[in-house]
This record gives sequence, C-alpha cells and structure tokens, in this order.
Amino acid sequence: MNQDHSRAPDPILAAHKHNLGLLWKGFGKTFLFPKRKVSPILVFLFPLVSLYSSADDASTGIAGELVVFHAGSLSVPFAEIAEAFADEHPGVKVLREAAGSRACARKIVDLERPCDVFASADYSVIDELLIPDHADWNIKFASNEMAVAYTERSHRAEDFAAHNWHEILLEPDVAYGRSNPDADPCGYRTVLTLKLAERHHGVQGLAEHVLAKDTRFIRPKETDLLALLETGAVDYIFIYRSVAQQHRLKYLLLPDEVNLKKSDLADHYGTVTVQVSGKEPGTFITKTGAPMVYGVTIPKNGRNPAAATAFVAFLLDKNKGMAIMEKHGQPSLIPSPSDTFEKIPTPLRRFAREPATYENSP
Repeated sequence: MNQDHSRAPDPILAAHKHNLGLLWKGFGKTFLFPKRKVSPILVFLFPLVSLYSSADDASTGIAGELVVFHAGSLSVPFAEIAEAFADEHPGVKVLREAAGSRACARKIVDLERPCDVFASADYSVIDELLIPDHADWNIKFASNEMAVAYTERSHRAEDFAAHNWHEILLEPDVAYGRSNPDADPCGYRTVLTLKLAERHHGVQGLAEHVLAKDTRFIRPKETDLLALLETGAVDYIFIYRSVAQQHRLKYLLLPDEVNLKKSDLADHYGTVTVQVSGKEPGTFITKTGAPMVYGVTIPKNGRNPAAATAFVAFLLDKNKGMAIMEKHGQPSLIPSPSDTFEKIPTPLRRFAREPATYENSP
C-alpha cells in the first residue's frame, strides 16, 4: 500500500523564511536607497527575534491551524480577536466559520466536522446539543439584547417607535426579516420576543400574526438579514443590538420586559416558550425565554487542543478578547457560574465559578 511520507512544513522554518523574505524585500529601501539610517544590528536581530517567537509557540504546542465555529453575531468582534491572537501567537492560523449557533453545532454533531473552538450566541445550545457526547464543559462569557433595526429608507421609519413598532410591522406595504429558529438563536429569540411583546402591549394574537407575515424573508442566521435591509428588500429586521451597532444601523430598543436582556427578569422571560428541532430528526426541544447569554467550549473532536485553550484564554481575558467584545457592544459576564465547572480545563477555570457561589446566575 502506498503511503504518503511527505512531511508537513516546519512552522518555525516557514516563519523564518517568511521573515527573511520580508527583510530582503525591504533591503533596497533600507540600505540601497535609505531615507534614514538604520543600525545593521537591528536588521540582523529582526529575523532572530521572530524565529525565537515562533520557536516559543512551537515548544508549547501553540501552532498550526485553529478551526473556530462561531455565531454570526460574533463575526465582527471575533475577526478582531482572531487577528490580535495571531499577533500574539504567529505560529497559529485561525480559520473562522460563522453560521447560526445551532447550525454550527450540527456541523460538529451531524457532519462530524472537526472544530477546535465553538462560540454560541446561546450557551444552552452547547448544553443541549454538544454536552456530554461532543463537549465536556461550557463557559458563559457575554450578553446581548434583541432590537429591531432599520434604515432611513425604511417605510414608516419616521414613525417607528416603541409604542407602535408592532403595528407598523403588520402593515401590508412594510416587510421585515428574521432568522430561522431551527438554525439560529436569534430566530427563536425573535419568536420569544414577539410573545413577550404580545403580553406587554396587551394585543391578542400579535405574535401569531407577525410570525405568519413575510416568511419569505426568513434566513439561516441574523447577519444574513443585513443584505436584505441594505438593498431595501425589507424595511426592518429583528437582530441583536450589538450587530446593529457594529453595522451602524438605526435601531429601536425594546422594553426590558421584551428584549431578553435583564437577568433579574429571568422569571418573566420564562413565561414564554418556542419549539425548535432536537438532536435527532423528528424530535423537538422546547426553548424557554431567558436572558441572552453567549457560551464557549472546546469540542472533543478538535485537532489542536493547545491552541484552542490558548485562544479561549485570550478571548476571556478582560484586557484582551473581552475588551474587544465590550467595544463592539457585548458586555462581559466573566467570571460566570458554570454547571460544568469541574470539567473546565485548569487554565480556564479562572474565568468561571461554581454555581453555588452565585445567587443570581445569568
């Protein structure tokens, strides 16, 4: 039987060659036609310092490709976090893949696709679909809230307000978009939000009527709705506040009794439910209204656990990843209580707490 005996490229050597290439590319500018004097010793040390950094990553196992599945609503902050992480660990190539959180989980569970880090817009997706067969633990790390985004060109934009938004959405010349509840947490949170709005505004049948309208504009994940809004195909979209902020959209903030934001309103949110597809075809999971909490884990089928642990530690660090998250409109919940605390890798336990230490868990 023929076997492939080719060796994978040495990341240290590759980094060294890359740096030498950059050095040679800049040689003419630096020495042949210099604009300022540069010490030759700096030129000599530059590739050595870079080589040392790459060697340090390799010696700790923090190198190679890192596959990250994440919610669409994390696309903007995770792009920046991945870049910052790569600067700190140049031997790692971060490969991000955004989708609805449930769709991401399905790739791991049903398609058996290797994934090193999974960040979900709803921590319960990890609990319900991955633990215990595909992951051991879950850390809650950020929050968000529901909003309705629109543009200046949206029909009735000048009249769209907290007291009448639900009425405007039902007008025949107004179109709105939402994401798929079976694929995306934003999708089932939209349903929960509408059910809470029905009670808050005292309008019988509000949720049913809005959900029955404009079903042709349902998309796999909430960020897919942005193109519909920008092109004018729809006038309004249900989306997370952070995404609306990141894309500089106009948006309407919903009352706390409706927006799934407040942890102290957990009991109130829990009065509404929606059914979504379960682990197996033909089965269903009942999602109960709850404050919005994001979760992260390292799936069991990942191929780069060392880099995955380093990435999650970077993500959850208040001065690194979480600073970026908060800059993009997603408040930190670190440290947070975890029912899986004992199974969290030791280097990551500082970002979590045992549930018994908290009275009001998110």
